Amino acid sequence: MLMNTPNDKSKKLYYSIAEVADMLKVNQSTLRFWEKEFPQIVPKTNARGVRQYKEEDIELLRMIYYLVKEKGMKISSARKRLENERKAVRKNYDITSRLKRIKEELKAIRKELDNAVKEGGINTEG
Repeated sequence: MLMNTPNDKSKKLYYSIAEVADMLKVNQSTLRFWEKEFPQIVPKTNARGVRQYKEEDIELLRMIYYLVKEKGMKISSARKRLENERKAVRKNYDITSRLKRIKEELKAIRKELDNAVKEGGINTEG
């Protein structure tokens, strides 16, 4: 599952909990729960107590999502893994993310080729 990522033109200094939840495709309550479970996540809060996530917070949340939702780790195991092996987790997360993007690109290419064959734009006979 690919998570939405803001493109370079839309990068902001801070993102709301709703925006981050949308990016990760999780509930806002999940983000609040992860904040309690992972001491590394400390979003800034404004005077009204509204959470404001920086890009670094979002990257950490993406790694947590990877460990908990994609790898199926328990929260306690994911917490220990991030504390002890953060660089290794980051490397695995980056590789997995790249492979997912490549897979999606290949699916899109295959779809275009299938459509071209159906429309008679490509001769499949040798």
